[in-house]
Amino acid sequence: MTAPVVTRFAPSPTGFLHIGGARTALFNWLFAHKHGGKMLLRIEDTDRERSTDAAIAAILDGLKWLELGWDGEVIYQFSRAARHREVAESLLAAGKAYRCYATPEELAVMREKARAEGRTRLYDGLWRDRDPSKAPAGMKPTVRLRAPLTGETVIEDQVQGRVVWQNENLDDLVLLRGDGTPTYMLAVVVDDHDMGVTHIIRGDDHLINAARQKQIYDGLGWDIPSMSHIPLIHGPDGSKLSKRHGALGVDAYRAMGYLPAALRNYLVRLGWSHGDQEIFSTEEMIAAFDLSGIGKSAARFDFAKLENLDGHYIRHTDDHSLVKMFESALPYVPNGAEVTAKLNDETRGQLLQAMPSLKERAKTLIELIDSAYYIFADRPLGIDAKAAALLTPENRLLIGRLRVALWEVKNWTAVETETAMRAFADQNSLKFGAVAQPLRAALTGRSTSPGIFDVLAVLGREESLARLDDQGPD
Repeated sequence: MTAPVVTRFAPSPTGFLHIGGARTALFNWLFAHKHGGKMLLRIEDTDRERSTDAAIAAILDGLKWLELGWDGEVIYQFSRAARHREVAESLLAAGKAYRCYATPEELAVMREKARAEGRTRLYDGLWRDRDPSKAPAGMKPTVRLRAPLTGETVIEDQVQGRVVWQNENLDDLVLLRGDGTPTYMLAVVVDDHDMGVTHIIRGDDHLINAARQKQIYDGLGWDIPSMSHIPLIHGPDGSKLSKRHGALGVDAYRAMGYLPAALRNYLVRLGWSHGDQEIFSTEEMIAAFDLSGIGKSAARFDFAKLENLDGHYIRHTDDHSLVKMFESALPYVPNGAEVTAKLNDETRGQLLQAMPSLKERAKTLIELIDSAYYIFADRPLGIDAKAAALLTPENRLLIGRLRVALWEVKNWTAVETETAMRAFADQNSLKFGAVAQPLRAALTGRSTSPGIFDVLAVLGREESLARLDDQGPD
């Protein structure tokens, strides 16, 4: 009987949950759900100087917003330091590790010599077989793994294939520092073992760590989990992803108005493929995801593709849900507080009525909020430069006459106002655009907006006529 699948996402809380970390979490989450298993969350906070509560909060918030829930309680690595030391002591007792009394100066000389000779093994084994009684007085030793000096360390990676390191090139790893604190390498191995992790899925920047950790597993006689090292995400130009490419925290993508479902869909296709399919529901992702679909080359981040995908999700999200998302995005826009203050039953109803038209044009929630501004605008409207150019004295006279024609419309619907406007244009031998554009400027203060008849219907008869009064002839 095979063990149930257990994956883990193990970020270091030294900053926000970046986009690469979010993809790693997603791949772990999908693999666990595909196999009816669990995804655990471990905060690797052993770097006490750089780990912060704010970063932990940002990671947890980011995962929750992406709807990537974890199983069980969050595990904090630092709290398990006593267990890590216990394992290091067991390796010492078994002769699989030793105490090293090398001074910082001695280590510096070793490193310089190794580099000068082109060797990657920087520690020369000075205390590997030396009598501890020769140790300098008062020197607090580190504890090093007694790594094999010959042969190979091999990882059968599910993405990278068979990866081989020559043991002569690998150092005797430090397991415990001189002050007794465990190193990251030891802590990761002990935690993954104790948590029952069966599959490690992480970025390929950890591939060299796999060799070092394999040697710790071997020293302890523990089975090593299945490993999958996924290529990193690069920018559109093929270079390492940086802030100028979009290497931002997940919170930044939320602030830019992307939907969590769209971002998940975009991330799953960064480095993983399933035929030509681009759009995946969550259920389809879980059913289709496998490690064999992950490519060996770096994926390239493409903002335009993300925006187009987000536009698809906005168009295919039901209107009631979009109204809720609209509200949740308001804290992230400059005039969000002003709009929030004006949200009530009436304006929510108008927003819901406007949503079919609004969502056809928006690629993000920020664009959706911006295009809905006319619902919440105060009278008299602020008029932007392009709209002001449309409101010439002649067009203001036209608006005054059009207001008279629209005043006759009693059944105020998009269909009825369109009929009245087209009749007005015909009677005055005007092209429809010559009427619609000044009307748009008068009703919204801008030269672009959702469909003008939808705007009239959403604003209602009284507000529409009042706005035309404001912009009519003096």
